[in-house]
Amino acid sequence: MNQTTAIAFSILLVIAVIGFFINIYNKLVLLRFNIEKAYSNIDVVLKQRADEIPNLVSVARHYMNYEKEILTRLTELRSSYKNAADSDQKTGLANETTRALQSFFAVSENYPELKSNNNFLELQNRITELENKIADRREFFNDSVSLYNIDIHEFPNVIFARLLGYKNKTLLEIPDSEKYYENIQL
Repeated sequence: MNQTTAIAFSILLVIAVIGFFINIYNKLVLLRFNIEKAYSNIDVVLKQRADEIPNLVSVARHYMNYEKEILTRLTELRSSYKNAADSDQKTGLANETTRALQSFFAVSENYPELKSNNNFLELQNRITELENKIADRREFFNDSVSLYNIDIHEFPNVIFARLLGYKNKTLLEIPDSEKYYENIQL
């Protein structure tokens, strides 16, 4: 009887351990797919913003002769974004594009002729609308990334995460201008 109990207990222990590891694996997979879903929701808007950059550069080029670095940087970022292979690369490029657009709009304040151009104003409004959509979707994306990044560093998940090649994901940054307004609202 003791031997039968020991065998039954051993089998149950093995099943419990296997079930535990299956649960960890499934949780990691769920978190990874949740990030991919969140990114695909925001990627559409990021692509739309990238598609507006050539129009913006074209309109601004006539007025901003001394600001070619900013215009060139925006064009390079757009090309890099379109050619990026994975969501981490695209997220990093989206963060850089946000900073470059902020610099561009700050510098455009020095060009009254540009600011009065109807095409420029329409593009600026369109990009502002897209930035608002990005801000709406960024919260869900960053929450998904944070949960994933925390989970792959918790023990014993870290063991599976390393074995499966799971790495930290990049958050979509919040522009300084939005941080300022968020602090006021609190």
